[in-house]
Amino acid sequence: MPEVIFNGPAGRIEGRFHPAKERTAPIALILHLHPQFGGTMNNQIVYQMYYMFAKRGFAVLRFNFRGVGRSQGSFDHGQGELSDAASALDWVQSVHPDARACWIAGVSFGAWIGMQLLMRRPEVEGFISVAPPANLNDFSFLAPCPSSGLIIHGDSDKVVPTKDVQTLVDKLKTQKGIVIDHQTITGANHFFEGHIDELIGNCGSYVDRRLAAIDTAA
Repeated sequence: MPEVIFNGPAGRIEGRFHPAKERTAPIALILHLHPQFGGTMNNQIVYQMYYMFAKRGFAVLRFNFRGVGRSQGSFDHGQGELSDAASALDWVQSVHPDARACWIAGVSFGAWIGMQLLMRRPEVEGFISVAPPANLNDFSFLAPCPSSGLIIHGDSDKVVPTKDVQTLVDKLKTQKGIVIDHQTITGANHFFEGHIDELIGNCGSYVDRRLAAIDTAA
């Protein structure tokens, strides 16, 4: 799990990178929770998601948004953080240039940033959005959503009510050409306290299904 430092639009960005063994292995980029509410790349969900992808052979990067940890800059209400994420993806692609595909996984605020990034990067073939803040941030940019993915949240989430996530899912499911897998974890709050193993297990199973479908098609 080598520590990495790379240049972002606001200065140095701190990350952790797990290289892939296969030259054409896919990339996974993991985006953390809101920087102003304690979100860092060392959040347990982000950390476990990182290893979930690594175990499946991905080249994986998690990093701190600007102003978090050793990353330079200051919080920019999403716009700068989106630029940070784009720079992070650029960096992984520079060290793993033969990747056949890319995935983005984001938690809460990171899910909002991640879904904006996939609108700008056609190489993203899959996403995982954990507890997307559909009531706090505008997701209308998903018109249309270009990639299939998993949206997963807890039914005891007091930060993002289930009905708001359901509205987002319903909107995306009307779009042709993509498939949105929607899962709800019973009893889980916004931070999945006591339910992280179940969350990561569900996410891993989803990735396995997607990878198996790609292998079958090939």
